[in-house]
Amino acid sequence: MLRRILKVLLKFFYRVEITGLEHFKQAGDRVLIVANHTSFLDGLLLACFLPKKLSFAINTQISERWYSRLIRPIVNLFAMDPTNPLSLKSLIRYVQQDKRVVIFPEGRITVTGALMKIYNGPGLVADRSGAMVLPVRLEGAQYTPFSRLRGRVRLRWFPKITIKVLPPQVISAPDNVRGRARRKYAGQVLSDIMTDMMYKTGNYNRTIMQGVLDAMKTHGRNHKIVEDIERQPLGYNQLLTRAFILGNKIKDNHEHGEYVGVLLPNSVGTVVVFLGLQIHSYVPAMLNFSAGAKGMISACETAAIKTVYTSRRFIKMGRMEDTIAALAEKVKIVYLDDLIPTVTLFDKLRGAVNARFANTTYMRKSKKAKPEDPAVVLFTSGSEGVPKGVVLSHANILANGVQMSTRIDFSAQDIIFNALPMFHSFGLSAGTLLPLLSGMRTFFYPTPLHYRIVPEMVYEVNATIMFGTNTFLKGYARFAHPYDFYSLRYVFAGAEKLHEDTRKVWSERFGVRILEGYGATETSPALTSNTAMDNKSGTVGRLLPGIEYKLLPVPGVGKGGRLIVKGANIMRGYLLHDKPGVIQPPVTEQGEGWYDTGDIVTLDEDGFVTIRGRAKRFAKVGGEMISLTAVEEFISRVWQDKQHAVVSIPDDVKGEQLVLVTDDDSAERKELVTAAREQGIGELNVPKKTIKVKEVPLLGTGKTDYPAVQALVSTELGLV
Repeated sequence: MLRRILKVLLKFFYRVEITGLEHFKQAGDRVLIVANHTSFLDGLLLACFLPKKLSFAINTQISERWYSRLIRPIVNLFAMDPTNPLSLKSLIRYVQQDKRVVIFPEGRITVTGALMKIYNGPGLVADRSGAMVLPVRLEGAQYTPFSRLRGRVRLRWFPKITIKVLPPQVISAPDNVRGRARRKYAGQVLSDIMTDMMYKTGNYNRTIMQGVLDAMKTHGRNHKIVEDIERQPLGYNQLLTRAFILGNKIKDNHEHGEYVGVLLPNSVGTVVVFLGLQIHSYVPAMLNFSAGAKGMISACETAAIKTVYTSRRFIKMGRMEDTIAALAEKVKIVYLDDLIPTVTLFDKLRGAVNARFANTTYMRKSKKAKPEDPAVVLFTSGSEGVPKGVVLSHANILANGVQMSTRIDFSAQDIIFNALPMFHSFGLSAGTLLPLLSGMRTFFYPTPLHYRIVPEMVYEVNATIMFGTNTFLKGYARFAHPYDFYSLRYVFAGAEKLHEDTRKVWSERFGVRILEGYGATETSPALTSNTAMDNKSGTVGRLLPGIEYKLLPVPGVGKGGRLIVKGANIMRGYLLHDKPGVIQPPVTEQGEGWYDTGDIVTLDEDGFVTIRGRAKRFAKVGGEMISLTAVEEFISRVWQDKQHAVVSIPDDVKGEQLVLVTDDDSAERKELVTAAREQGIGELNVPKKTIKVKEVPLLGTGKTDYPAVQALVSTELGLV
């Protein structure tokens, strides 16, 4: 009777919704129920809404507290002393009696809003007892005063709570794994089960605008969310009001689903334009302004772009008058500076009303946009070939955000410093959209190249999270004061290999551990990442949940294979120059939906990924396959704080030979030969020729521009 009364009260006040009860029945009688721990209500919720009378494995001290005594009549409490190693064996024997036992593997209520550390003990219990593991996701209780997130999220008394029961799984360590290794193995499997649970129950089946509107509901209309160098932060309501005003101004200029060019720097205004286009289901195509007139014209042709939105002020400051003149011969240029003076009081009032009733207005204006519809077009950097248009859907981007959030404790109290351009997938997805959807405040800086100013701005805005590439992070380290980065919790590096000297200087001088990740524009972008809980230097981390992978053998490469991946974050497809505006879905020999990264990787026993090089960036020298990426890493260890690029050219005797392009004036081959011998590296890995330049060609994203390097080498050596 007490259980029924409590269930009715909880359902009335919290509108509790439970799904997946068929999985509870499927699990049988010997079950270890594992759930994320969001609040003091969690035990009561599980006891009331899961069938049968359950047992709860809890700490001896907690079992004596008042809230534990309250639920004693409706559950069985199995008290465990964490200081007694025999407690775990007792629990294993108890579960083996065909008991349904609930345990919170985190061991404590979350104080971050994300999963905390997963202990190995519960995994070992499941392994040794032979019990089915039943994952249960609790969502919503973290927003109540009964959580431990006061000051981190907007609390309210009666938010909606959902309970999602997932299919049961088995943890069974191999027979040859024993002792401490078995405990670690079982714990890692359980940790993966928990992160997979968080991903599978994440809400990414919606549009970007729906995600932003849901975030506003969660964090509040006035929650400050974006800011730039104008230093006028906007809350959700102000941001959406401006987006609706702009959207109303351009609503008749384009067709539903049309690709629309955006040529703007990192700023609040660019976010307004992006959302203004999203409201009407127009697809922003983010143009790379560092590609020059030829590159942008090619991009516009590839995506069949008819109109480009830009700013006179931006064009003037970027000295791109000639570029925009050439672009204007191919497409219509709309200057936002000319639109602003036409905004009337009526436009402002209508925008405010639209923002107030944002959900209804969006559904009407978007013509019922679907999660699988194209959301944005980004253009590949062209670091190894002709740039292509990459079409990402709403679900692609949101799924990748959920994948990252399962492993990283993002919080509405975080401040993101984003200097990576929005035409870069890292800068758009991770640096702009993820914060918008998670309630994190983002400070936009227009360029990552201001090596002296960026550290000062990070210090001034008290940024807690920063994204960058090795090139940019190395540049900031040269000019930053040791205290400039005191507020940073996490620094994530991607897009290029993180050099050991960069990692070391950030760790020793600033006390900040750089977490290296890996991905591609085509994967929205993250595929792997090191995290605070799973970190191994020299690797790019473990694959994010929800990503299938295969390693295909590469002739001549004995260790590792070419990585191909599949998942909800994989792009809709390419736009190719010879078929403008037509989406070409990803396909490999494994079938549709699989994307070939073109990277040679290895995975160790713990699942950490190491990039060995790109399949296209191997040279066959004297019959041996040489990774050009590995050669660059070796040279960077010898001559630190310099930029190096290695390419190959034909060789009549050995098939190919390596050429080094460097900005180090003192570079001498004999020094490399000596270092190679000391490090046990074969001399075939030492470039035969060295070309010294003032600057190694770079793309706007900070990555090496290999086509430009190859052209430079061909010119210098008279190969053209």
